[in-house]
Amino acid sequence: MSSKVIAAVMPAPRVPVELREFDEPDLPVGGALLRTAMSEVCGTDVHLWHGRLSGVPYPIIPGHVTTGTLDKARGTLKDVQGNILNEGDRLAFFDVHRTCGKCLACTANRTPTRCPSRRVYGITDSATEGLFGGWSQKVYLEPGVVVAKLPDRVTFEDYIGGGCGLLTSVHIIERAKIVMGDTVVVQGAGAVGMCSAALARKAGAAQVIIIGAPASRLELAGRMGADAVINIDTASPDERIAQVMALTNGIGADVVIEAAGSPRAFEEGVRMARNGGAYVIAGHYTNTGDSTINAHEHINRKHLDIRGCWGSEAGHFLRALTILDRYRDEIPFKDIGAKTYGLTEINEALEVAASMAIPKALVDPWR
Repeated sequence: MSSKVIAAVMPAPRVPVELREFDEPDLPVGGALLRTAMSEVCGTDVHLWHGRLSGVPYPIIPGHVTTGTLDKARGTLKDVQGNILNEGDRLAFFDVHRTCGKCLACTANRTPTRCPSRRVYGITDSATEGLFGGWSQKVYLEPGVVVAKLPDRVTFEDYIGGGCGLLTSVHIIERAKIVMGDTVVVQGAGAVGMCSAALARKAGAAQVIIIGAPASRLELAGRMGADAVINIDTASPDERIAQVMALTNGIGADVVIEAAGSPRAFEEGVRMARNGGAYVIAGHYTNTGDSTINAHEHINRKHLDIRGCWGSEAGHFLRALTILDRYRDEIPFKDIGAKTYGLTEINEALEVAASMAIPKALVDPWR
């Protein structure tokens, strides 16, 4: 007789999340069950709750970045490097699965984040299909999911503190092509923005500027690696641009990273970049409306390079683990996860996350 698992289910947008009981799945060969230690409430979960993502198969169990211990497996389970995994091993898994490896995006274009078959735990897998989200006491790892052991020095709190924001930021830095000595502006002081600031510093940026709010986040941004912070609550758009220009001797930033998800941020960001600079857009995961810019003034005449950054790949997941292991004593990834909630407190956690009062809410389903 199968054991029961408690999970927090989002039945539909803008309705309370509720607790439901599930049976443990019968595992196929190559399948496994993860005993969840921690998941997170990220910006994507707030978008899901607000109904801002299309094609979501509600009801869902959110929580797309999750870590825990191997509870059981059917057959021999190996990590992405071919090492045999045992029950009790501390694991993380890459939330993107079922990319086909055959379509135009996966092959010729080499953009697997745009594969039409791509599925993401906690976002595109319905609760009717099983335990596919981290807001659950256990998560089903289907055959083929990329799994890795947590490095010995990396705690569950370290991994989830970085979480989705860290994985995305690894991709952002790759797209940004930062050169040693660059000045980098990061728009947004959430988990993605703060992780991007930290990685920009390690990639060689000589000056990192973060723009965001509230003041408590900006204090943490400084500890994450920002040299200067600009508070959007106290500086107008024109004042923010003027401050960036002053900090760059009137030239503008070599790289501007958009991690705010605001149409207004885009309008400001292109004006903060130097002639011949780069602008990386990562925060617009949902459609928040149109931006108005002058293509001549802000892009063409500036010879500005604009690059999108959508999601992350398995390589970014593995690099994130290496970064956590190498820099956990220098970069306070753990501190991004400001407060932990149990499953009965999920609705409160969503409210707090939506208010942006803290950088990130964590979820402990056994709390």
